[in-house]
Amino acid sequence: MRNIAVKSSIKTAIKKVEQAIEQGEIKLAEERLSEAASILDSAAAKGIIHKNNSSRNKSRMTKKLNAIKNAA
Repeated sequence: MRNIAVKSSIKTAIKKVEQAIEQGEIKLAEERLSEAASILDSAAAKGIIHKNNSSRNKSRMTKKLNAIKNAA
C-alpha cells in the first residue's frame, strides 16, 4: 500500500510541474521541478520505480521548462 501512495505523489508532482509550465510561471515551475525531482529520486532509491524511469521523467520536465524559458 505504501508504494501506491508514493506513486500517487509522483504523478501529482509531475502534474504540478506541467501545470506551472502551461501557465507560463517559470519560477514556480522551477521550484516544483526541484520538488518532483526529489520525490522521483527518493522513489528510485527505494526501488519503487526504476532509476531510468526517474531520469526519463526529470528529463522530460526539464526539456519542457527549457523550451518555455527560451520562448520567453
